Amino acid sequence: MTTAAIIVAVASFALGALLALLTIPVLVWLERRVAGLVQDRLGPNRTNIGGFRLGGVVQSFADVVKLLLKEEYYPSHIKSGRWLFMLAPVITFVAALLAFMAIPFADTLVINGESLRISALPINYGIFWYMAISSIGVLGVIFGGWLSHNKYSLLGAARAGSMVISYELPLGLSILAFIITYDTIDFNAMVQFQSGTFFGFLPAWGILVQPLAAIILIVSLFAETNRNPFTVAEGESEIVAGFMTEYTAMKFAMYFMGEYVAMNTASAVIITMIFGGYQIPWVSTEMLLENFSVFAFSLMVIIPLIITVLIRWMRKNNRVRPSIKADGGRDFETKVLTIAMVGMTLLVEAILIYLVFLSESSLANSIAVTLFQIVVFVVKLMLFNIFFILIRWSVPRFRYDQVQKLGWYYLLPLALLNIIVTAIVVVGVSL
Repeated sequence: MTTAAIIVAVASFALGALLALLTIPVLVWLERRVAGLVQDRLGPNRTNIGGFRLGGVVQSFADVVKLLLKEEYYPSHIKSGRWLFMLAPVITFVAALLAFMAIPFADTLVINGESLRISALPINYGIFWYMAISSIGVLGVIFGGWLSHNKYSLLGAARAGSMVISYELPLGLSILAFIITYDTIDFNAMVQFQSGTFFGFLPAWGILVQPLAAIILIVSLFAETNRNPFTVAEGESEIVAGFMTEYTAMKFAMYFMGEYVAMNTASAVIITMIFGGYQIPWVSTEMLLENFSVFAFSLMVIIPLIITVLIRWMRKNNRVRPSIKADGGRDFETKVLTIAMVGMTLLVEAILIYLVFLSESSLANSIAVTLFQIVVFVVKLMLFNIFFILIRWSVPRFRYDQVQKLGWYYLLPLALLNIIVTAIVVVGVSL
């Protein structure tokens, strides 16, 4: 294994861990801010460290401290299996975390003729890894509900188990339709397929090539991640907190964080399989490398425009009402963040100018394209996470019988029909 391979492997693993773990406080913040937007209020915007609020993100770190310091409570009626009772949240969290590791963040990087994958786990059977590992997460929910010796917890665990059975089938069949279409089980190869076009002008994204399978995939993943409107396993108005009723402090936090990691993983799978992954429409990695100068000049124009809009938005919103005494802390934060963003923009502009006019290294260009693709992936990831959050605060929770009826009566037959049609079309085209 070469030095370059080791460096890329370590960097990819670190990036995967950061995207999976550091997005948790960001997603909690997004949940609260989007909820505030939907409900016509501000959401968290006061908690600060040294005057820095970062739009409310600091509140999420305050929650971490609160959960760390909160008293650990162990129900006295849980006599046997306490170790498994404590391990159950860890199973759910770790399963969601490991499932994320097979997602590619950028196209394969070629260094000295060696192809290096930009993913935490450089495997070419990512879809099987995801399906196998993500299915384990429900065991933590079942163990937690069963070992709590609480009727509400047990009902929540039973609901979670039955819902997984109901939606794993249409989920697996929809994924099978994509495997037949893309002719691969490699996430990276799926993204490369979507960099092309069909009918001569439409991007070959999964949402357009396989619209029915894409809808089934999205709905099934909403159910798999226990997000609204499928939160029957912890329906507060029916069974208190469901499988989490007897959990407090960090044990509850592990379930809480596991849900957000699972949502983040589901978003990554969706954008990888049906929204082009790290690619932008109509543009492949080869096109970016062959037309690097045009690509670099485009970024040199677009990045300052984006940063200008962000700074103006921040200056407009990071202030208090005129009737309230001037808040010097917010003015200082706005000034520091403005200087930081302008400085980063100038640095990126200088790097791009160097790559276009002074550098003759194809490796440097490849690394720049890889970094750009990582940014595209993260932007798409956050946009689909926001979609998950918007659905939660817009659609009421389904009843348990409605959840089962949707899975068995509608999604499963449609998924089977789609498999048959896909097989006929693929075989017909290949003849």
